[in-house]
Amino acid sequence: MHGEADLVDALLQERQTGRTVLDAGCGTGRVAIELARRGYETVGVDLDEAMLETARIKAPELEWHRDDLRDLHLGRTFDVVVAAGNVMIFLMPGSEAAVVRRLAEHLNPGGLLVAGFQLAGNRLPLADYDEHAAAAGLSLIDRFATWGREPWVDGGDYAVSVHGA
Repeated sequence: MHGEADLVDALLQERQTGRTVLDAGCGTGRVAIELARRGYETVGVDLDEAMLETARIKAPELEWHRDDLRDLHLGRTFDVVVAAGNVMIFLMPGSEAAVVRRLAEHLNPGGLLVAGFQLAGNRLPLADYDEHAAAAGLSLIDRFATWGREPWVDGGDYAVSVHGA
């Protein structure tokens, strides 16, 4: 149930890089709330006001922002930006590069962008995502087939990518 939070938690503990997380495309706040429960300072952002209202009801003590990821300017940076729940393939087609750039701008030096999404169909190809990340100044650190760190195999239908600033 908390695979995304487990991975982010493990990455931060392994790297000992900090305690701040931006949950980009947070929806109802499931990942942000779980990370906050584990002691991380979390901020959630989503475009859907109804989902954010649910997140605010579930965790009014956390910081929630309604914003379009293409135009995101929170005025601060984070140790990890996580885009769970297929965020990258639910974006407006053609906006992926802008979103990756904005998310990268919200990373502390040495921070991580962690994104997981399905690869089936005519959605965002993994090679395109990697190109967007490289153009935003990020380098691929690791890739998994699941949030539970199952090894990535070329041709898989789901990828969790960890890029570093």
